[in-house]
Amino acid sequence: MMKANIFNKVKKAGQLSLLFPLSSLLLASCNDFLDKEPDDRVELSTENQVVMLLTASYPDANYGWFCELSSDNIMDLNSEHYPIDGEAAQNLTHYNLSSSGRQDDEAFRFEPVKSSTSSDTPGGLWSSFYITVNSVNEALQAIDELSDNGKQMTPTLTAAKGEALLIRSYCHFVLVNVFSQAYKNDELSKQDIGVPYITEVINTVDDTYSRSNVTETYKKILADLEEGLECISDINYEHPKYHFNENAAHAYACRVYLFTHQWQKAVEQADFVLGTDNTLLLPKLFDYSPLDDCSYLSDFANVWQDPDEWSNLMLIDTYSTIFRKSRYRYEQGGLSARAIYFHNAPMWRRWVGNPSAFVTGLFGSRDYGFEPGWIGEQFQYTDKVAGIGYAHTFRREFTAMELLLERAEAKVNLGDLAGASADLCTYHESTMNFSEKTKTTYTAQNGMLPLTDDMINDWFAKNTSSNYNCFDDWDFLQNMDPSWIIPEAAVPYMNCVNYWRRYETNFTGKRFFDLKRWGIEYYHVYGNNTSTGVQNDTIRMTWNDPRRALEIPQDAIAAGMEPSQPSSLTIDSVSNTKPASFDIDALRMN
Repeated sequence: MMKANIFNKVKKAGQLSLLFPLSSLLLASCNDFLDKEPDDRVELSTENQVVMLLTASYPDANYGWFCELSSDNIMDLNSEHYPIDGEAAQNLTHYNLSSSGRQDDEAFRFEPVKSSTSSDTPGGLWSSFYITVNSVNEALQAIDELSDNGKQMTPTLTAAKGEALLIRSYCHFVLVNVFSQAYKNDELSKQDIGVPYITEVINTVDDTYSRSNVTETYKKILADLEEGLECISDINYEHPKYHFNENAAHAYACRVYLFTHQWQKAVEQADFVLGTDNTLLLPKLFDYSPLDDCSYLSDFANVWQDPDEWSNLMLIDTYSTIFRKSRYRYEQGGLSARAIYFHNAPMWRRWVGNPSAFVTGLFGSRDYGFEPGWIGEQFQYTDKVAGIGYAHTFRREFTAMELLLERAEAKVNLGDLAGASADLCTYHESTMNFSEKTKTTYTAQNGMLPLTDDMINDWFAKNTSSNYNCFDDWDFLQNMDPSWIIPEAAVPYMNCVNYWRRYETNFTGKRFFDLKRWGIEYYHVYGNNTSTGVQNDTIRMTWNDPRRALEIPQDAIAAGMEPSQPSSLTIDSVSNTKPASFDIDALRMN
C-alpha cells in the first residue's frame, strides 16, 4: 500500500532553500524576481545535500491529460456519436456538456494551449521539466566540485551523478516527444525542430538557447542516458521506487532505444529487468487480487500506485487533477471506449469486453465514459477542517507490463516472431492475474481464454469493423522511415502490440507518443451545438501534421524561442474535413 509518509518527502529545490532562477525563454511566465542576479543561493557543500537535492528534483508535472486529449483515446461527448455498447441500438446521440476549462477545448482541437499554463497543460509541463533540469545541473556542478573534477568520485557521488544524468535525459526525452515531431531516422529528423537541451546552470535571464533539431536532441538524450547507466546504483535511496533505481533506469533505456529504432539494444535493456524466462516473470507482474477489496477511488489508487508492487518500477509524484478533468465534455466514451475496453475478442467469449478492465476499477458510466483506477488521486490535506490541500497523481512511469510490450515490439522488428508471441501471451496472461474467486466468476461469465499464437495470427491479422487497433499492413511506417518495413507475417504481431499498448498505456499520455512515432492517422470529431442541431467538425491528423508537435508556451515564443508550429498554420488550413454524413467506418478509431 501507499507509504503513509509519502508526502513528507521534499518536493522542490526551493524547499531546500536553494534558488534556481530560470531564463525567461524557458519559463512559462517571468516575474520581478528574475530581473536581478541571485545573491543568496545556498552552497551544495556535502554529498548528503546533493542527494537531498536530487530527491527533491523530480518533475511534478503530468503530461497524461493533455496528451490523451491529443490522441484518439478521448472523444467529444457533444459530437454525434454511437454508444459504447456494441450490442445496443446503434443510434447517434450527443450531449451539451462543458469542458473542465478552455485549455481542454484548445488541446482537443489541436490548437496551441494559450489559456492556461497550470498543471495538466503543456505550459505547466514545460516549466516543471526545465526547473527540474536546472536543479539536476546544479547537482552535477556540485558533484564536479566535490569530486575535484571527477578525480575523487565516491560511491555516493557516482550514484548521484547517474541519477542526475538519467533525470536530465528523461526530462528532455519527454519534452522532445511532446513539443517536437517523432524521431524518424538520423537524417530525416535533422529537418524537425528539437527542444533546448540544457546542460549548464541558468543564472541569468538573458541566456538564450537554440532548439536545434530532433536528431541532435536525441544524441544528447542518449549520451546522458548511457553515461547515467554506467553510474547508477540504488545505494543512496531510502525509497527506490521514487527514484531512477537500477530497474527503472534500464526500463527507460529500453524505451529510448525503442523510440530510436535500436531494436537489439531495447531487447537487451528489457532483459536486464525482466530476465529471459517468462515463467519466472509472470508471478512478478501486477497482482490484481488486492483490487477485490477496493470500494473507493483512493482504494484503487493505493493498490495501483503501491511502491511495494514489484511491477511498478518507478513512480513519479505529480500535481494533477487528471481524474477530475476526464469527467466533463471530453471523455473515454463512444467508439474510443469501445476500441479500448468494450468489444468481443477471442480471449473472452462475450461482447461485454476485457475482464481485466472491470477489475481495474473503471469509474464512470456507459453513457458518459470511463476512467481507470490507476489515475486515482492521493489527496494531501493542508487543512482538513477547511478541506483544502493538493491533489497528487502518481504516474506509474515505468512498469514491467509496459516494458514487456516494448520488448515484444522490438522483437517484432528484429523478426523474432516466436519471442514476440511469447511476450504478448505472457502479457495477456498477466492481465488475468486475479484472485481465485474473481477468476472463477469471470471464467463462468465470460469464458476467459489464454492468448495463443494461433489467435494472434487469426484475429489480429484482420482489419474489420470489430477488430479494433488492427491494420491490414503497417506500410505507413515507411512515411516515418523508408527502411522501416514490417513483413506480412509480422503484421498480426504489430497489431497485437498496438492493441495491448493502447490498453496498458491508457490515460498516461503515451498513446499520443505511439500515434506520432508510428505515423498513425486519426480523427477528432468536434461537436458544434447550434440552434438547428449539431454540426460535427472532423479534424484529421495526418502522419506529418505540424500539430503533432505541440506548441511551446506563448511567453517563450514572445521571448524569442522558435515555435513548434509554422506561424502561418491555422486550424482550417491543415487536414480538416466536414463530411456530409457521419460514417462510422470512415471515422472508426483504429
